Amino acid sequence: MAESMSGLHRTHRCTELSKENIGQTVTVMGWVQKRRNLGSLIFIDLRDRSGILQLIFDENSVGSEGFAKAGELRSEYVLAATGKVEARSGAVNKTMKTGEIEIVVESLRILSESQTPPFPIEEDCNTKDDLRLKYRYLDLRRPNLQRNLMLRSKLTTMVRNFMTGEGFLEIETPMLCKSTPEGARDYLVPSRVHQGSFYALPQSPQIYKQLLMCSGYDRYFQIARCFRDEDLRADRQPEFTQIDMELSFVDAEDVMDVNERLLAKVFKELCGIEVKLPIARMPYAQAMAKYGSDKPDLRFGLEIVDVSETVRGCEFVVFSSALEAGGVVRGINVKGQGKMPRKKIDAVINFAKGVGAKGLAYIALAEDGTIKSSFAKFMKEEEMSALIAAMDGKPGDLLIFAADKEKMVCDILGAVRLEVAKMIGLLEGNTDFKFVWITEFPLFEYSEEENRYVAMHHPFTMPMEEDLPLLETEPGKVRAKAYDIVLNGTELGGGSVRIHQSDVQERMFRALGFTTEKAYEQFGFLINAFKYGVPPHAGLAYGLDRMVMLMTGSDSIREVIAFPKVKDASCLMTEAPGTVDSKQLEELGLEITIHED
Repeated sequence: MAESMSGLHRTHRCTELSKENIGQTVTVMGWVQKRRNLGSLIFIDLRDRSGILQLIFDENSVGSEGFAKAGELRSEYVLAATGKVEARSGAVNKTMKTGEIEIVVESLRILSESQTPPFPIEEDCNTKDDLRLKYRYLDLRRPNLQRNLMLRSKLTTMVRNFMTGEGFLEIETPMLCKSTPEGARDYLVPSRVHQGSFYALPQSPQIYKQLLMCSGYDRYFQIARCFRDEDLRADRQPEFTQIDMELSFVDAEDVMDVNERLLAKVFKELCGIEVKLPIARMPYAQAMAKYGSDKPDLRFGLEIVDVSETVRGCEFVVFSSALEAGGVVRGINVKGQGKMPRKKIDAVINFAKGVGAKGLAYIALAEDGTIKSSFAKFMKEEEMSALIAAMDGKPGDLLIFAADKEKMVCDILGAVRLEVAKMIGLLEGNTDFKFVWITEFPLFEYSEEENRYVAMHHPFTMPMEEDLPLLETEPGKVRAKAYDIVLNGTELGGGSVRIHQSDVQERMFRALGFTTEKAYEQFGFLINAFKYGVPPHAGLAYGLDRMVMLMTGSDSIREVIAFPKVKDASCLMTEAPGTVDSKQLEELGLEITIHED
C-alpha cells in the first residue's frame, strides 16, 4: 500500500551524503536498486539521479512494523527513509561514492510500489533497443543515460553563460514558418484558419537570424529546436537541437575565434579535454584528396595518395580506363598489414563494393621482399616499382587502390579508410579529440535528379570574392566562404559568411535557376529586408545532440536525447505518429489518401 510523504522533507540526495554527515539524522528518497535480506538485517541500495546509497534496516532501529515493511520492498519501489548516517559496519565499498557510509533507518514509508520491470535498471544493460525505447521512462532511470542528460544540461547552461558573456542576446525564432524548397523535406502543419495553406516546422532558424542581423541585434544565439523529414541514421533524428548563432560586422575568422574559445571551455570543463588553439584549418579540396571526406577523422594516418600520373599508360585496364574517362587512381598504404589474410582483404573489397566500388586492387608487400598482387601480371616491373615507391611502400605494408570518377574514389577510399582503421584496431582505446576546421567548400553541387546546381549549404552563402567571376560561367568551381568544425570524423557544426549585397544575392538566385518571381515567392521578405541596409554578417550552428554524443562516448544521439524516435521517425513509447479524429481533419479541410508503395 502506497503511503503519503506528507510531513516529510528530503534533506539530501543520495550521494550528497558523506562521512562528514556521520551522526546526523537525514531523510532520503528514491528507488530500490537492490535488496538483500539476511534475516535479522535487510540491506537496500537506494538510487536517485545522484547515485546509490546503502540503507540498513534493523528491527531494533526501525521497529517491528518498519522491519516488516522493509521486507516487502522490491526492485523499483519508491521509498522515503529517515535515519542516522553511520560509518559502514562492513568493508568500505571503494566503487561507490557513498561507500564509506550507510543509513541506519529509523522510519520507512513506501511511497509507490512497482511491477517487475521488463529489463534491469542498471548500467549498460544489454536490452534490445526497441524494448528500451518502448519503456523509455524506465530506460531513463539507468545511471549512464542520466549522466548523459545531466551533462547535456550542464553544456547548455555553460553555452548560455559563455555566449551572454561574449555579448550575444538569446532570442527565440518562430516554430511555424514558411516552407522553402531548398534542403531536406519540411514537416508541414496545416492551417485551420487559412485552409489549403501550410506552415513548415523550421529546419533551422537561418532566415530569421539573418533578419535579426538586419534588425540591428548584432550578436544573436539560441538553443534552437529544428525539424527535418529525412531518412534517419545513428546521428540523425527528425527533431534535433542546434546551438545557433549569428554575428554582424565580422568575417569568417571572427566567427571561428569565438567558437574556438567556446569549444575549449566546454570540453575542458565538462570532459577534461584540452583543445589546442588555434584549431587547424584544412581546405575542402585537401580533405577530400587526403581523407576522402569533408569530415575527416584525424586520429590515425591512412592518408590517401593520388597515383594517377604514376600509373598513366600502364596496361592494367581498370586503371587505364578510369584515367581515359577523366577519373583518378588513388591508394592507401596500410602500414604493417602486408600479412593480412586473404579473407580479410576480401572483406575489405566486399565492404568497398557496398559503398559503390566495382572492386579494389591491392599489393601485399612481404617482409622478405616478395609481392602478392591482384594485378601484378598487367604491370611491367618498373611500373610496379614506381607505384610502390609513390605509395611509400615498404616490406610488410598493404597497398589498396581504387580507380573511378574522382567523387566516387573519394567516397570509396574515405569509407575504406575508416573500415580498415576499425578492422586493425587503430581506434581501440584511442582517447584523442582531433578538431579541424574544413574551409573553402564548393558553393554548389550538381543534382542529377533536378538537372541543375543546388546550394551545398544554403542560397545565402557568400562566394569567395576571387571566384565571383565564375558564378555564371563555371559555377562548379566557385568556392564558398563556408566552414565546418569537425571532431573525430563527425561534423559538430557548420556555418558561413552570408551574402549581404543585393546584386550578389540576385546572381546567386540566377545560378540556382530561380527566376526573380520565384525568388520573391520563396524569400521575398528577406530580399525586401535587404533593401533597407543590411550589415555584413556570418554565423554558425552546432548539432547539440552530436556534441553531447561525442562528449559522452555514445554510439548514437538517441543515447543523449530524452525521448528519441526510431528509424522510421516513430515513437515506440507514445506510438506517434497516430491517426486523428475525422472532425479534426474536417476543421482543417483535409482528406487522407494513402499511397501504396
